[in-house]
Amino acid sequence: MTLPNISEKISPFHLSDEQINFYDNNGYLILRNWIPAPMLECLQQAGAAWITQGSQSDGSDAYYDYKFANRSNGNRVMYRVDYVHNKGQIASLELLGSPYVLGVAESLCGNNFVPTYESMVFKQAGDGEAIPWHQDATHPRSHRIFNYDLYLDESRTGGGALRVIPGTQGQKADICAVNDTYGWDHPDAIDVEMNPGDVLLHDVMVVHGSERTQGKALRRTIYYEFRAAEEIIKDGPWDSTWIDQRMRLIPLGLKRFGEAYPDVAPFMWQASDEFRPQMSEDEAAELRVAHLVHMDGSYCSAGDAG
Repeated sequence: MTLPNISEKISPFHLSDEQINFYDNNGYLILRNWIPAPMLECLQQAGAAWITQGSQSDGSDAYYDYKFANRSNGNRVMYRVDYVHNKGQIASLELLGSPYVLGVAESLCGNNFVPTYESMVFKQAGDGEAIPWHQDATHPRSHRIFNYDLYLDESRTGGGALRVIPGTQGQKADICAVNDTYGWDHPDAIDVEMNPGDVLLHDVMVVHGSERTQGKALRRTIYYEFRAAEEIIKDGPWDSTWIDQRMRLIPLGLKRFGEAYPDVAPFMWQASDEFRPQMSEDEAAELRVAHLVHMDGSYCSAGDAG
């Protein structure tokens, strides 16, 4: 694996060597109480607005970014919002441009990190959809690819906590065999219990999922995925034009964070000239750069995890 050129913990929000080693060995890392309370409150309000907005949608939107599971009684249960930055809530960009996110991204991906996905996945109060065992994406592992998972609500065992099988990130897993042999009770699996404001970092190849919940509280998680630009050039599935479009989110986020939190030291972005994006004058277009193709993951079926 090509390691990023980050030789020391250069800010409070860059990861230490010990933290990075734990992540590399286990495929996940928990950062407790990582997001300050004022920012967390704004994001919780944004999450509520996204759910309300999606619940009122009839599916006729030009881009249908709200995902639902159908129930046998004819009801449908919403569980995901994609492309959160263009949904009218500036808090998501403020989070993206914060040192609490970008310091971590630089620690794991190097200076030329690319924000590749952004979504909110959640379990509705009373009926939360299952996310079957899966690996988000499988790749040659020449570079790290990870998800930054910010918890907006408490997540506990029995109430929708994410279940992770540590150490499974090294190769593509036979997810059907995991399901058929163990169901949810894999002997190495752990429940990742989280509090609001905690962040989970997970390797896109670590096997993880969460059971359906009934009669439980709302549990929302914001997901930002990051990859090195060098990894995308090498492994795809996108090209340099797409990288340029996606990296335009970073200056927008830095600007919004600086406006909202002027007393907090900003992240010092160090992307190389080769990958620094050419900004356009159409900010609305830059907030939603679609994925026409995806890197394959590993699932037992099409499922709802993708």
